[in-house]
Amino acid sequence: MKLLMISGDRSILKRQQGAFWYTLQELRKHWDRIDVICPFVPAVSSGSASGNHAPNPAPSPGGQVYFHPSPYGLFLQPLWILRKGTALIREHHHDVMTVHEYPPFYNGIGALLLARRTSIPYALEVHHIVGFPQAANMWERIARMFSRFYLPWSVGAARAVRVVNATVKAILEGWGVPASRIAVVPSFYLDSTLLKSVPRPPIAYDVSFCGRLVPNKGLRTVIQALKAIPDGRLLVVGDGPERGPCEALARALKMENRVTFLGWLPTIEAAMGAIMTARMFVMNSLSEGGPRVVLEAMGCGMPVIATRVGVVPEVIQNGINGLFTSGDAPDLEAKIRLLLSDDAMRDRLGNAARAVLDRFDRTKLIADYAAFLQGLSVAPPSAS
Repeated sequence: MKLLMISGDRSILKRQQGAFWYTLQELRKHWDRIDVICPFVPAVSSGSASGNHAPNPAPSPGGQVYFHPSPYGLFLQPLWILRKGTALIREHHHDVMTVHEYPPFYNGIGALLLARRTSIPYALEVHHIVGFPQAANMWERIARMFSRFYLPWSVGAARAVRVVNATVKAILEGWGVPASRIAVVPSFYLDSTLLKSVPRPPIAYDVSFCGRLVPNKGLRTVIQALKAIPDGRLLVVGDGPERGPCEALARALKMENRVTFLGWLPTIEAAMGAIMTARMFVMNSLSEGGPRVVLEAMGCGMPVIATRVGVVPEVIQNGINGLFTSGDAPDLEAKIRLLLSDDAMRDRLGNAARAVLDRFDRTKLIADYAAFLQGLSVAPPSAS
């Protein structure tokens, strides 16, 4: 069978061997061919229809996986999806399409046009509601409002909606999407062999943080919480538009010698090895679908402090395999101080956290994901 994927993830074409790479590496085993249509990538798109044939190629997940970055900007992405998708379907006769949907919804609009032209069955994937439960800025508040009206309408043409946690399912049901159209198919693929093999390095930091550095991740608050802890040291793995402001904040608080920014690391092994140089891991996001990194940290035996977003409330039992935080600086400071003062508690939480490896086994969950999509190619549309 053949899969057409409409995605906004360009990490592989940016030479990043991250979560998307690991997902496709396993997912390809279930398909004869996977084509990925994605937005413009300046270093890759010029003169090439497929990222696999670009100069200085991106890491290939192997097998028959092909990337088709748009030669245009995001404003024209729906038309690129329609044009390129039509050509691909005519040439390769894909069985099903899956669409990663989020504001400003260019993927979903393009997919709807493509499905009307070709009649290909497809799934919408809504991994999280932007700005829920808390918006980080005006853009996220606007995105949440548009999601409220757009998503229930857009579901009509799709065979099903894939969500990755129970929270998003409940939100969509509350917005009027029939429960029969929604499937909870987790996307938190943990490679047990890899995570168990990461050696524990010497401890050099008190707290580690990892993620794309954008406002909703709450990194500024983490820095402010560490300010009140004498000699508290923070390691930040990741990059993004918030890196500069966060570095400036660390300097303004006279913490530049206590906060280290590593940027992106090339592999999950490298990222987890860095994360494990700290006594604990903190995830302080305002909204998430997962996040996967908190589960990976738990799989490595890290004691975790996390906000109640995404899948986290379904995974963490407060005081048993992790700690919840409200996300504000005083509460973060108190939780960090608690773990710093109690070696036995850190060990107990970290040991209990490893159980996530059994619940989110990569091989099983990706097989379930593939079976879900393959089932849509023959299933009749659900009644709305």
